[in-house]
Amino acid sequence: MSSTDIMIEAKDLKLAYGSFVVMQNLNFTVHTGEIKVIMGGSGCGKSTLLRHLAGMEAASAGEITIGGEKVGPHEAAMERIRRRFGILFQSGALWSSMTLYENVALPLEQYTDLNANEIADMVEYKLSLVGLKGFGARYPSELSGGMQKRAGLARAMALDPEILFFDEPSAGLDPLSARRLDDLILHLREALGTTIVVVTHELDSIFTIADNALFLDAETRTALAEGPPKKLRNDPASPERVRFFLRRGADADELSNPAHS
Repeated sequence: MSSTDIMIEAKDLKLAYGSFVVMQNLNFTVHTGEIKVIMGGSGCGKSTLLRHLAGMEAASAGEITIGGEKVGPHEAAMERIRRRFGILFQSGALWSSMTLYENVALPLEQYTDLNANEIADMVEYKLSLVGLKGFGARYPSELSGGMQKRAGLARAMALDPEILFFDEPSAGLDPLSARRLDDLILHLREALGTTIVVVTHELDSIFTIADNALFLDAETRTALAEGPPKKLRNDPASPERVRFFLRRGADADELSNPAHS
């Protein structure tokens, strides 16, 4: 891919809270239409990095750009840049006092000039995309965990974003619901060309959806590797990655015999 295909870029990035360094020396790109997974063990800073990519927190050093524009809570263009992406938080972050229809309609009412009928059509379309057609009158409490995640995704997609950020989308879901969400992520990329960044430690999701992955390490506080997940799994050079991938016993033989993959 050429540099013109770069949607998100991090250069010499350092994330810290006061004197405590979370991650440093981060350099990576996310290309247009790519599904990029940020992975690593607990406490390595995956969700912290995602918040910085979305401009919710300011980096201690270095810079993040989206479409060539600097990202950060104090950047002048941040309000406009936010229109380019949607975020699905771990909890779904739906307003419990609003129906699904009202949750999805809210950003359309706030940030567009669409009339009520146009908003209704858009909400129904977004709900149908995530398999929730006909559920607009339901409240979040009336839905299963998987349906809440899909409803949160419909709201994240309300403004037709170029980029979607997912923070542990499979957390708390049963295996079938998690697989359906993975399939939906793949469908969105194929159907809409959306650029997607996913924070997850779920191995099944990583191997199902990721084009490329960034492996963060809590001990060294930086990224140890970047590339296709299977390639990273089958490279035994890094003990940290071996420990991460060996959580699923079936992969043990493949780590010692990459020809199986």
